Amino acid sequence: MALVAGIVGLPNVGKSTLFNAITKSKVEAANYPFATIDPNVGVVEVPDQRLEEITKRIVPQKVIPATFEFIDIAGLVEGASKGEGLGNRFLAHIREVDAICHVVRCFDNDQITHVAESVDPIRDIEIINLELIFADLQSIENRLGRIKSKVKAKDKEAIAEDVLLTRFQTALEDNQLIRNLDLSTDEKKLAKSFHLLTSKPVLYIANMSDEEVGNPEANAYYNSVLEFAEKEKSEVIPISAKTEEDLMDMDAEDKAMFFEELGINESGLDRVIRQAYSLLSLRTYFTAGEKEVRAWTFKAGAKAPEAAGVIHSDFERGFIRAEIYAYDDLIEYGSEQEIKNAGRLRSEGKEYVVADGDIILFRFNV
Repeated sequence: MALVAGIVGLPNVGKSTLFNAITKSKVEAANYPFATIDPNVGVVEVPDQRLEEITKRIVPQKVIPATFEFIDIAGLVEGASKGEGLGNRFLAHIREVDAICHVVRCFDNDQITHVAESVDPIRDIEIINLELIFADLQSIENRLGRIKSKVKAKDKEAIAEDVLLTRFQTALEDNQLIRNLDLSTDEKKLAKSFHLLTSKPVLYIANMSDEEVGNPEANAYYNSVLEFAEKEKSEVIPISAKTEEDLMDMDAEDKAMFFEELGINESGLDRVIRQAYSLLSLRTYFTAGEKEVRAWTFKAGAKAPEAAGVIHSDFERGFIRAEIYAYDDLIEYGSEQEIKNAGRLRSEGKEYVVADGDIILFRFNV
C-alpha cells in the first residue's frame, strides 16, 4: 500500500530523533531550527506478534513482515503559510502524506532551545494547526474561483463542490479543522479531491524524558495534550524519542529488560508504528507456506479480489476464489491440516470482505 505518515512538529521537539529511532537511520538531529530541510523517507516493519506465532506452526524458509512508510518533514514555524522559515516547502511536503504524526515537546531541558523560548505543547499544536488552516483557506479560495463560472452555468458537480467548499471555509474561519467535522459518505468522497491539510488524520506523539515516560500521567504537559486530543477523538502516545534512539541497536531481549526497568510494557516506537498503520485504516492478511510466510497490507473493507491485487495485479484480474482460515484457528488447531479436519477452511468468492488476520491462498487464472 502506497500510504505514508508524515512526522511533523515545530523545530527542536524531537522529530528527527524519533525518525532516527523508528527507521534505525541516521539523519541529522541538530539543536537548531531547520536541521531537516528535505524530507527523509524511511520504510519500517510493522510490529505484529501474529507473524511470529504463525512461523512457529508453519516453519518457512523466509519471513517477510508488513512495511509502512514514514517521512520526516522539516520543522514548521509561525508564519509558514506566508512563506516564513521553510513554510512553503513544509506545506508542500505535508500535502503529500496521508496521515500526520505530530510530535509535541513535553519535557523541560535548558540545553535544548525552543523556537518560542518556552515549553507549551498546546500552543505548539495550535501554531501548526493555524498555519494549516491558513493554507487550506487559501486553497479553498483558489478552488472556488476556478469553479465560479461552472456554478453560474448550473453545473451539478460544481454546485455540490461549491456548497461543501463554502461549508469548509466557514468552519476553518471559526478555527475548526476539517477532520473534526461530521461528513456524509458522499461528502467525504468529494472532500478527498480537495487535498486539504486539516482533513488528514492525526496521531499526537508526546515526547518526554525517560524518567517520566513510564508514568506519563505525572507529566502536566502530557495531560494537557491528552485532554486536547480527546476533544477531537485523536490518540496520544507518550514516548522518549532520545531513549528509543539510544536503544535502537540493542537486541530485543536487552531492550525489553530496559523498558521493564522504566515501567514500560513495550517500545513506544512499536505503538507509534501500529497506531499510524491503524490511523489509515490499514489491516494485515497473511500468506503462509513452507517457502514463505508473509504479511500483506490492505485497506479495511477491501474485498477478496482487491486484496489479492496487493500481491500482483494478475491475482485481481484473474481471481477465482480465496481459500481462507483465521489466524485464531491456526493457534487453536496448530496446523492447516487440522483446520481442514475441523471444517474451518473456507472457500470465499469475489464479494468476501477480507478480515484482519485472515490467512489466505488465492486461486486465479489469467
